[in-house]
Amino acid sequence: MSKNLVIVESPSKSHTIGNFLGKDYKVVSSKGHIRDLATKGKLGLGVDVENGFTPMYEAIPGKKALIKELKKDVKDSDMIYLASDPDREGEAISYHLKDELGIDDDKYKRVLFNEITKDKVIEAINNPTKINYDLVHSQETRRILDRIIGFRLSKLLQAKIGAKSAGRVQSVALKLIVDREREILAFVPVEYWTITAIFSDEIKAELFKYKEENIEVHTEEEADEILNNLSNKFEIVDIDKKLKNRKSKPVFTTSTLQQEASTKLGFNAKRTMSVAQKLYEGVNVGEGYVGLITYMRTDSIRMSDEFVSQANDYIKKEYGNNYLGEVKVSKKKENVQDAHEGIRPTSILRTPESIKKYLDNDEYKLYNLIYKRALASIMADAKVNQTTIVLDNNDYKFKMTGQILIFDGYLKVYGEFETSEDKILPDYVKNQVLETDNIEKEQHFTKPPARYTEARLIKELEELGIGRPSTYAKIIDTIKERDYVKVEDKKFVPTEIGIETTDKLQESFSDLINVEYTSNMEKELDEIAEGKLVWNEVLDKFYKVFEPRVEDAFKNMEKKPPEKTGEVCPNCGSDLVIRKGKYGEFVACSNYPTCKYIKKDESKKEAVVICKCPKCKTGNIVERTTKKGKIFYGCSNYPKCKNATWDIPTGEYCKKCGNLIVTDKDGQEKCIECDN
Repeated sequence: MSKNLVIVESPSKSHTIGNFLGKDYKVVSSKGHIRDLATKGKLGLGVDVENGFTPMYEAIPGKKALIKELKKDVKDSDMIYLASDPDREGEAISYHLKDELGIDDDKYKRVLFNEITKDKVIEAINNPTKINYDLVHSQETRRILDRIIGFRLSKLLQAKIGAKSAGRVQSVALKLIVDREREILAFVPVEYWTITAIFSDEIKAELFKYKEENIEVHTEEEADEILNNLSNKFEIVDIDKKLKNRKSKPVFTTSTLQQEASTKLGFNAKRTMSVAQKLYEGVNVGEGYVGLITYMRTDSIRMSDEFVSQANDYIKKEYGNNYLGEVKVSKKKENVQDAHEGIRPTSILRTPESIKKYLDNDEYKLYNLIYKRALASIMADAKVNQTTIVLDNNDYKFKMTGQILIFDGYLKVYGEFETSEDKILPDYVKNQVLETDNIEKEQHFTKPPARYTEARLIKELEELGIGRPSTYAKIIDTIKERDYVKVEDKKFVPTEIGIETTDKLQESFSDLINVEYTSNMEKELDEIAEGKLVWNEVLDKFYKVFEPRVEDAFKNMEKKPPEKTGEVCPNCGSDLVIRKGKYGEFVACSNYPTCKYIKKDESKKEAVVICKCPKCKTGNIVERTTKKGKIFYGCSNYPKCKNATWDIPTGEYCKKCGNLIVTDKDGQEKCIECDN
């Protein structure tokens, strides 16, 4: 019997924490959420709309055995420490564990690990709290909102246009991409010309004024006229030298980490968060498992005084006192929760190079980025001597600029991730005359706004207050999986169905599926988390507006007719059309249900029958292919019969249990059930 039970979310985290706490603690994992909203009740929402929006929870499929094991662990323990992640989702997981496992109020404690190192884990265990039900209600409200909007709008769009899904945040993200595409299509380029004088050593000066007025050159004729008015002599009329400071950026938040990893490492948001999760939960670095970074779901740029003090000592020792800078202070935004620290290494002494051999390539790249960003954020500004020189040629003013890095400051650490090209100008003096016959004109056209890259879309969502940084990876994944967007040259381009989905939603829900409404909903969720709003009152206000609108759309939204193939039905002579079913598109008669003709897909080969299925006795074991093209063998009665194997069936049956005899990858014959 273990005196203390600690329940965390992931198995890898439980392994790391278990090493820190010793034999008096048993550390187990819930493997994320153990239950979710059911799909019963009114409209299958899993919510009792008529009784205060009470959620109806049920065990997640496949988690019943785990719940049974956790209940046994709880029964055998004196004290239970609920140690799910330190955010709203983690708070809800702790609540579900307490409720589902039947844990009494006096038998549990809530502990929060912002970083998984021995000192911090023990400190958290010694300073427990209780479940914050305001945070739980905020998470529940978000989940219920997403369920109501997702279920109702998805069903509507599936019925009307065959789209796959809609969502509270995903549909707004898609709208941003569609709106940007329309801006691009509507954009009319404007011609303009630049005139550049090129001196020795390829030093260039560009025309920017005539007399004291800014000049724009719109046509080649205008450019030629200016060239005719110029001589080959340029007099320096002004030299402006300024010492400028170049400041480092703050420590990473979830959003800025995703953006920087995208632009600097080529990681998408999902990959970034997956690798960061591993770094947070713990890696064996020779001294045992230890968390390498603080919690990676945050919108704060705070860093602990303890870490800053250690980092300052490190900077002084490694680089000198003149490299010490100031800690960045957060300018509190309305949609910033500031629940815990920014993303930083758990120890400044654990340099990327010192632990490189313990990390895979992705882990090293991301840890190196996080470590150096955190260290650079409290280092001194880089100093640049910036020079601007103005030259006159018959009242036409040309400008050349250059800069010299005179102190690298934080770039000593972060320089590999920031470009800092010195363009050194000669030591010119005022009234000096430069000569050149190399004066060029060049045609340009104004460019439309750029399509969203993943990094730019994340930045836009954050600036608009839509969703939460921890949800951005999932949002982007969803709109890609639904084929609402495709990626071209690392930029999002909406597909036809993506545009059609957006247009249909705007047709009936323009005041609900938009930036302002979604951002305001995020603020209300924050206010629920702070105890300022009552969660089910927020839901009631939303539902009274939303549901009548959905019902009206079901009645009045025009349904998209199925696409005709140009063929006629051999049974009744009606048009054949493309329909969408559970397993993809198929061709059928437009006169359904009067005529139920379905055209056989000649491109699909007949399933290869191996033998009769020994489990259900009625189906056949046939060769099947996964979505990724991998071959396996299963019963033709699936999903009623789930008898299946990756190994090749011999067509014979086991004498002991009666199941299939197969040949495995080593060429050995065995039974799939009893290994006989």
